[in-house]
Amino acid sequence: MKKLIPAYVRVPVLFFIIFGAIEYFIDSGDRAAFIKYPIIDVVLLVVLVLLIAVEMVISAADNIVYQLLPEEEKARLAAEELLPVKESAWFKNLMNKLTRTVPIENESRLLLNHDYDGIKELDNNLPPWWVYSFYACIVFAAIYLVRFEILGADNQEMELKKELAQAKIDVEAYMKNAPDLMDEKTVTLLTDPAALAQGKEIFTTNCAACHRADAGGQIGPNLTDDHWILGGGIKNVFHTITNGGRDGKGMVSWKTNGMKPKDIQKVASYVLSLRGSNPKDAKAPDGELWVEEASASAVK
Repeated sequence: MKKLIPAYVRVPVLFFIIFGAIEYFIDSGDRAAFIKYPIIDVVLLVVLVLLIAVEMVISAADNIVYQLLPEEEKARLAAEELLPVKESAWFKNLMNKLTRTVPIENESRLLLNHDYDGIKELDNNLPPWWVYSFYACIVFAAIYLVRFEILGADNQEMELKKELAQAKIDVEAYMKNAPDLMDEKTVTLLTDPAALAQGKEIFTTNCAACHRADAGGQIGPNLTDDHWILGGGIKNVFHTITNGGRDGKGMVSWKTNGMKPKDIQKVASYVLSLRGSNPKDAKAPDGELWVEEASASAVK
């Protein structure tokens, strides 16, 4: 028997509609639901098997019914299957319901008393699809009027402003927790031993040549006293390590020499942890005495 949509098209279409609905309604963050939740793969497999099974059952039932039909009915069905879609009974019924057209032999009942050089006018009914669309527009306009003009719901401009404000908050929150996007405005002082140990390793590898292994100062200044050339505290020290010291005579920019913000935070925190260690033969103080505000995390 003829099918408007064959099974090999119908099954994939239904499957992907169900798949899309699952992805739409299940919140899986930035990952696909079928990847984040393996149970969904099992559900989709069961759905696919059921769709195929239903198609097989329907096909078998159609074949059985067809075999039970008399030869005349089989011939009639075969003839219908050879008809083009536009000539089929269901298509004609559908178009009649959508347009309410009057058969051409009955057009005389629709003639108006208008005749323009032999051109006559018919009083056809408006197509139902057009009428219902018009009614739907009226309902939509009423709902729109009440929702936006009377109840004061957010319009597109207000929704955009709220989304931009929320996006700004989300970006700021992400900046605070993203190590590689850290800067002197968002950096915080680290105090846990593991982070300080990593900072010490970075300092020994990259900084000891100029500041000595104990940070007492050599070519570079003493980092254990209370005097700082470019300001103390985690934010200033982070800024100095990131961007370098004074032009022409200060430290190089470690940001451009491959040190990531998270590593700069660790080495800056380690340096600040050395305050007051008083290494032997330390270099004389350079810069100005730094007194940090009471709310700061460290004094240097």
